[in-house]
Amino acid sequence: MTIDNDIGLLERTLAALGRPAREVTPEDIDRVVGDLAVKGRSTSTRREYVQIFKGFHRFLQARKAAEIEAAFGVRLVCPVDEFNASRHVGDDSPALVPPPTPERVAEFFDFMKQRIATARKYGPAARDYAMFRTLYHAGLRSEKASLLDKPDVHFSRGPFGKLHVRFGKGAHTSGPRPRWVPMLDGLDLVLRWFLDDVRPKFPDSPVLFADESGGALHRGTIRNRLRYLMELEGRPTSERFSPHTLRRACATHNYERGVDLVAMQQMLGHWTVSSTMRYVRPSATFIENAYQRAVAGTLAELTGKDTTA
Repeated sequence: MTIDNDIGLLERTLAALGRPAREVTPEDIDRVVGDLAVKGRSTSTRREYVQIFKGFHRFLQARKAAEIEAAFGVRLVCPVDEFNASRHVGDDSPALVPPPTPERVAEFFDFMKQRIATARKYGPAARDYAMFRTLYHAGLRSEKASLLDKPDVHFSRGPFGKLHVRFGKGAHTSGPRPRWVPMLDGLDLVLRWFLDDVRPKFPDSPVLFADESGGALHRGTIRNRLRYLMELEGRPTSERFSPHTLRRACATHNYERGVDLVAMQQMLGHWTVSSTMRYVRPSATFIENAYQRAVAGTLAELTGKDTTA
């Protein structure tokens, strides 16, 4: 199904370009992206067209470059450059940078916890802590977290409780795709504390993570809040991250500890497993850690002893 979807999109992209991939120029990419914008297609759709073409062109460069040059006298040069590559498409895309380690995320949350006790305003500081814990543990986009209402928190649903993400991002113009996201890693405890102790300090409204007027936080505000907090923390720029990076960290850290990819796909609300895999960026020692777990498990079976203790 994923291959069929990708082929269909590639065929539409090549048809829009109007020439073989080996002959496509940066101007052709500009024209197609511009035409899609004029037709009112979303930024994500325009990005998909560019992304699928770039992936196909990389395949040609890696596997068919010599044959194409011999047959057509054309040396392949990718026409997707720094000017027409939308965000997430370029070679310097944040998706190519590993997300923060579990230890780094834990250090940031420890900083936020300590700040709650000293912040001038307890409510916003405590809200920020609960909100960013939710982004990380539930793998939510910031705009989806901003749309959560208090009734969307269901503590009795499943063994950990679940969040009802009613406005999950759809795909292929399918519209919103609601989903249920489990509250893992103690997120249920964080949100119980938040609803009991913190949310009453804000004006009454259905909104879960409200601003000081009771309204929903804009995703830009969430991004700015995280940037501000990381500046307060005082860590080097290289150790800072965005709200979306927390979502990627959720995918990567759960994958590294053995959570099934299909389960992660459903949790993150992705259309395909291939989308989930683009979020996963294992650590530098992922192979070694997996090997050690496998060896420890085998030894435990042979000896009857737990070698991981």
